[in-house]
Amino acid sequence: TRAFVKAQDGCDNACTFCVTTIARGAGRSRPPHDVVAEIRGLHAAGYQEAVLTGVHLGSYGHDRGKRDGLIALVRAILTETDIPRLRLSSLEPWDLSPDFFDLWEDRRLCRHLHLPLQSGCDATLRRMARRTTQAQFRLLVREARARVPEMGITTDVIVGFPGETDEEFATSEAFIREMDFAGMHVFRYSQRPGTAAARMRGHVPEAVKKVRSDRLHALNAALERAFAERFVGQTASILWEHVSGASEDGFVNVGYTEGYVRARCVDRRVLTNTITRARLERYDVATGQLIGTSV
Repeated sequence: TRAFVKAQDGCDNACTFCVTTIARGAGRSRPPHDVVAEIRGLHAAGYQEAVLTGVHLGSYGHDRGKRDGLIALVRAILTETDIPRLRLSSLEPWDLSPDFFDLWEDRRLCRHLHLPLQSGCDATLRRMARRTTQAQFRLLVREARARVPEMGITTDVIVGFPGETDEEFATSEAFIREMDFAGMHVFRYSQRPGTAAARMRGHVPEAVKKVRSDRLHALNAALERAFAERFVGQTASILWEHVSGASEDGFVNVGYTEGYVRARCVDRRVLTNTITRARLERYDVATGQLIGTSV
């Protein structure tokens, strides 16, 4: 139903916690025509959605002298293929220009962005060598939401980075709340040999990391629910990905909205690998799914 298409590998960033540059080397991009041809083939084979991926996807084309390479690639895919849905995987916030949001004029591009924040505290971000600040990230999120209504924005956050004090964590948590993400992945910092962070002072005890991680996991559950509940009462397009069971009323179909919210509906038909409209009626806390009815 959903295929992952690797368009790029390697990374030219130097985040102090990350071994990617060591492990994968410099950023390099596949030729655009190769990516387009692969997506054409996947659609011909029956796939309904392609997800563009890369270690540092936002740098696509930079190694070929194309600063707006990702924009050009997405436009080529939307112009030269008939894939019903195109989704972008993780993008570093500093890679996105104002023109980037023009891409969503084509409704086949899913309204979901994953923008890794890693910390909501500027002091921690500097130690991480992340090329963003609270102010810059805030402006980007505001632009995304202004240009693309109902955009689902998710993120990654690391807790317990070396030197992260209680005050820095509190600052980060407050900023995460302000950003009102649709969801986030929460990671406890772990040392990676050969990285600058591994050599830093002020490593945080594991017990403290666990407390901070638990706080953000609880916050994430609230954020995911709040975002999903915005769509209750609306009709949405769902790509149904599998059947999770059956009842006397029909098959339990499970899939994802454009904004990457899980949804399910009971229908007499098996809807796997089809895109249909569903009226979203409520949010089920136990499963983290919107419950809907096919229309």
